[in-house]
Amino acid sequence: MALTLYVDTARWRAHQHQVADQFPGLVPVCKGNGYGFGHERLADEATRLRSDMLAVGTTYEAARIKDYFGGDILVLTPYRLGEEPVPLPDRAIRSVSSVEGVRGLVGARVVIEVMSSMRRHGVAEEDLGKLHTAIDDVRLEGFAIHLPLDRTDGSDAVEEVFAWMERLRAARLPLHTMFVSHLKATEQAALQQQFPQTRFRARIGTRMWLGDHDATEYRGAVLDVTRIAKGERYGYRQEKATDNGHLVVVAGGTSHGVGLEAPKALHGLMPRAKGVARAGLATVNRNLSPFVWAGKQRWFAEPPHMQVSILFLPGDVAPPAVGDELVAHLRHTTTQFDRIVDRQAS
Repeated sequence: MALTLYVDTARWRAHQHQVADQFPGLVPVCKGNGYGFGHERLADEATRLRSDMLAVGTTYEAARIKDYFGGDILVLTPYRLGEEPVPLPDRAIRSVSSVEGVRGLVGARVVIEVMSSMRRHGVAEEDLGKLHTAIDDVRLEGFAIHLPLDRTDGSDAVEEVFAWMERLRAARLPLHTMFVSHLKATEQAALQQQFPQTRFRARIGTRMWLGDHDATEYRGAVLDVTRIAKGERYGYRQEKATDNGHLVVVAGGTSHGVGLEAPKALHGLMPRAKGVARAGLATVNRNLSPFVWAGKQRWFAEPPHMQVSILFLPGDVAPPAVGDELVAHLRHTTTQFDRIVDRQAS
């Protein structure tokens, strides 16, 4: 009885190949919770794709994954002076986002990130001249630029990368490899045409592993079903049932990420109105669960427990049986499954 991630493996892998074909030299990204699949599984998938490099989020992730992937491992979090040292093989490549960072990694393989319109981290244009002497002491694998997902100001991603390429060229810095993020295939192709001597390598995670929504599905197993009458009390907080119905105990609680959501950026009147409505219902202890039964998402009877959730089904809905599985709409990047089941191994 578990929260299970089902994978239509043949379809999932077909999508991976489609993305890889669109982005020659692609570097798969495996960070955080491994996009819901786990680091080991994605390392295996990257090996199947014959990727020579895998990007991870932190040095700690690199240390965990090094025994499961034989190629180069690119650490995306920039090196910081004074950080805790983590033993890594020579296959590991560190990202750096400052001149001081480059100087602190003498002899290491590095990728230097430039400051994009993300304004997160990166070497500024005025510091490019200082890189000349610093890069003599490292093994430079290339430069990188991390681009925003949305461009509400109407700016152009290709123009932003182009401008940085010209700055690097004007500073007489090597342009043999440029790592990019969040470009469309057509945009990368356009840049490749303009800079034929540079190898553009897209770092892709979400589009790679989660781009085909129908290839994966979470399901929680029903553990118990109990009839309850209007006015009866139940649960940790001894809430009173507002109607006749059933309490359905289903696998999947806070330890799995059920009921936990990352903040969302809302755009437009309708999404904002729905957000206000959800917040209003939450103030009267009405929270919609991610579990679906009889074609509808069902309400939590009370906040989810650590490993299970309790749902309330109204009396006019036939309840599931113990052992049935309920589809759950969960965010892959915040979910921890009990088991993964491949439906169609290829």
